[in-house]
Amino acid sequence: MQAYMKSAMPYRGVRVPDVRAITRRIAASHPFEDASVMRSTVLTLWREAQFREERYAACALTDTASARRLRSPDLVPMYREMIISGAWWDHVDEVSHRIRDLLLEWPDVITPIVRGWAIDDDRWLRRVAVICQLGAKDRTDRVLLSDAVLANAADRDFFLRKAIGWALRDYARTDPAWVRDFVGEHEDALSPLSKREALKHLG
Repeated sequence: MQAYMKSAMPYRGVRVPDVRAITRRIAASHPFEDASVMRSTVLTLWREAQFREERYAACALTDTASARRLRSPDLVPMYREMIISGAWWDHVDEVSHRIRDLLLEWPDVITPIVRGWAIDDDRWLRRVAVICQLGAKDRTDRVLLSDAVLANAADRDFFLRKAIGWALRDYARTDPAWVRDFVGEHEDALSPLSKREALKHLG
């Protein structure tokens, strides 16, 4: 796993589903009292991790029952740190789900943050800006999705091109006509990889 993930941090060899199950069980016995305790616990585990599974557990903690009750835009700095220091798709993609949850609940606050990330120097923040609406279905902000995609369409980075295709393919399950039109309108701007991924299930 360490070789596959190109990870400088070693693995203990625990499967991710098992890490999540262990984390949920422990968190249920020790629910977070407030947001400050949650942030402190998550960031301590994240920063002091010696094995990659410990970072998986830190991320899993943010989606436990007591943590979900404490969601607020105040958590964005914590997630931003995890994205930048995690700096690989396994961590970044998991955190993007948390950004989606915040975006759906506090769109007026989170949308400008995502827009800023879409043009940030850090490619992983940009990836999150592109994919953070995965699973939002009919609650997807199409303007935000379009702007995040087009802001990164010219980038040659594989992870961004793949993210663009993934985000469009996911939304195609909700509005295939919009995705077809979008890809057609911006065919020259999108990479072959992004277009192929976007239209993968549309024939």
